[in-house]
Amino acid sequence: MFNAIDISTSALVAQRLRMDTISGNIANANTTRDADGKLSPFQRRFVTFAAENHGQTRGAGVQAEVQIDDKTPPRRKFEPGHPDADQDGYVSLPNFDMVTEFVNAMEANRAYEANVAAIDITKQMSQLGLRILG
Repeated sequence: MFNAIDISTSALVAQRLRMDTISGNIANANTTRDADGKLSPFQRRFVTFAAENHGQTRGAGVQAEVQIDDKTPPRRKFEPGHPDADQDGYVSLPNFDMVTEFVNAMEANRAYEANVAAIDITKQMSQLGLRILG
């Protein structure tokens, strides 16, 4: 029973990391500089999931890791008056789709809700088991 709660809890943590990463992407949709102030458009982050196994004594879980999309080139937009424009008047901006980010956020939210429901059902089952025994 506790293994099921541990698994769902690790999934909750993974989905929260995913939501934090997506919100960071959305917040940096127009960021043209890095943390040091150098010209470098923000690169989209995404979370990868993998099964985590702790051996036979404990159950599996979810392992999440944040990756940086360094393969997608920046989006170039013609804005000659922008302070970060190059000599041709183009600004390099992050290149990701906001609709995709919002859909991913909704999906992460639904997965989070499903794991909360799984924890609640596990708790109800254990309470019923104790009631039967007691």
